[in-house]
Amino acid sequence: MNTRKVRLIQTAQHTTDRLTEQAPLIFKKDDQGVENKLLLIYDDLTYQEIIGFGGAITEASAVTAAKLSEGNQQQIINAYYDADQGIGYTLCRTHINSCDFSLGNYTYVEDGDESLASFDISRDKQALIPYIQQAAAKTGSNFKLYATPWSPPAWMKTNGEMNNGGKLKPEFRHAWAKYYVKFIQAYEELGLPIWGLTVQNEAKASQIWDSCIYTAEEERDFVRDYLGPALKAADLTRIRLMVWDHNKERVYDRAKTAYLDPDAAKYIWGIGFHWYSGDHFESLSAVHDRFPDKGLMFTEGCHEGGVQLGSWRSGERYAHDIIGNLNNWMNGWTDWNIVLDEQGGPNHVGNYCDAPIIADTTTDSITYQSSYYYIGHFSKYIRPGAVRVGCSKYTDKLETTAFKNIDGTLAVVVLNRSDEDETYILSHLSELAEVTIPAHGIQTLLFPSKT
Repeated sequence: MNTRKVRLIQTAQHTTDRLTEQAPLIFKKDDQGVENKLLLIYDDLTYQEIIGFGGAITEASAVTAAKLSEGNQQQIINAYYDADQGIGYTLCRTHINSCDFSLGNYTYVEDGDESLASFDISRDKQALIPYIQQAAAKTGSNFKLYATPWSPPAWMKTNGEMNNGGKLKPEFRHAWAKYYVKFIQAYEELGLPIWGLTVQNEAKASQIWDSCIYTAEEERDFVRDYLGPALKAADLTRIRLMVWDHNKERVYDRAKTAYLDPDAAKYIWGIGFHWYSGDHFESLSAVHDRFPDKGLMFTEGCHEGGVQLGSWRSGERYAHDIIGNLNNWMNGWTDWNIVLDEQGGPNHVGNYCDAPIIADTTTDSITYQSSYYYIGHFSKYIRPGAVRVGCSKYTDKLETTAFKNIDGTLAVVVLNRSDEDETYILSHLSELAEVTIPAHGIQTLLFPSKT
């Protein structure tokens, strides 16, 4: 029998460990039938496949990066999208028209142009598209870009503005559906294939920034009667279309409304969700159990309230949510802005947030937050195509998830949000390895799936 080693990568608050590889552990035979402190891995039980992990490149992120030296601009791309030097992102979300993390409201057409003859993405070409192109070049064939509108043009809406909610006027549903197609075609002409679309960012939220409201029925009908047919007519049925794109507490209800209409459901790949209303992990399993052929994509989450340099809570919040989502059938995960400036912007309505990398544009320096390292414990080691496998643990002090990568490597992530170190015994194929995880620490354990 070959001796199996366990690679151990660790990040912990009261140490210098930041995605730091520790001395390897050695599996030993479980001759005594150990019963206590076990973390057991059952890799003959398999669940969902992972598409990938990633973040959003917004105009705010691109403009912030552009204010830095070329070296720091590239360092940010490498930190995220390089699988060896960085944390191996493969997903990227961006916005159709402006969002709050733009420098201001903008669209791609002139007012009242229902024919869309004036459609022009020149604004995106200034900073946004070049930075997305850098990420795509670094990632290679695994790169998957998807796009989300925050609001149609003001003249298409009931309130006559892009901000403060409002709804899409019925007479412009056809033109708005064609708008998505125009966007896809324009980006693809620049060598940026679009992998997916969400219908509307936060379809229930009337925000002081770019926003638009759809009831579940309105979104279903728009997909069924307008957007789905427009994509089909343009030979774009390969686009993964996602509904909802809002918090988890309504994810089951919104999925049910969309999916129980077969004429709408045939166009819909899955449902997108955010984290801002709490865990609601069970809601994801409810969707999967009722509609097992549909995808579940985390499309946005961030630490609100502006920059919080040095916060450890943000990293733990990310890891807790990622583990809970993964263990309830999530297929892919996308953070919000990949980088923001020292204020947590720019944001055209002052809705400042934190990000895993913060750039100080006055000193040309970048700071890696705890969230960057915590996310990396998943994205760097749970690779596209990995499949979740069974695991169980002896205590609620630890949060865990486990995956088998395409190469047969098992990746187990263990989170300890408590104030005390915790010792556990990793168990797989009747072999054991004893591990201690520090207080407020996270570990990824990597080992071959066969002895």
